[in-house]
Amino acid sequence: MSKLSPYRSLPPERRLALVTHVMKSSREGRDAFIQRLVERGGGFRAVTLRTWPIDKLAKEIVRMKAESAGDELDLLQLLYVDLEPGIQTTFLDAAGVKHENGKMPDELEPPYTDAEGVKKGVAAVREKHGEDGEHYLRTITRYSHDGWPGIGELVVDPES
Repeated sequence: MSKLSPYRSLPPERRLALVTHVMKSSREGRDAFIQRLVERGGGFRAVTLRTWPIDKLAKEIVRMKAESAGDELDLLQLLYVDLEPGIQTTFLDAAGVKHENGKMPDELEPPYTDAEGVKKGVAAVREKHGEDGEHYLRTITRYSHDGWPGIGELVVDPES
């Protein structure tokens, strides 16, 4: 059995909401997802898909699992940094990392804190955010492991 990515482990309705948000807020995002659907096959042409309402198009993208690995990472960043920064804010505050509403300054370089800061951040997220927090922790463990010393020992993916 293949291991699900953090994005694929989100409930379908959450993935649908993220894809819909991107397509409603960005014409480029909509065009990129249309291209992903065309590349997956199934007989749809881009010109036809452009006539579909965004909600119908988003459902088809999620149903067909047309999101690329890069899309998945972008959608998770959208979720945890832009739409729902509370978990990341909890983590960064407890870890002692500079940020503004969950967004770290671009000039910060990994590692962002030491192992003790990571340990405090993980504990705070687990205490305050439950299963949503665990998903966030698995996400940063997978995609930003080098930035958070010791996180791999603190966060274990139940599917591994």
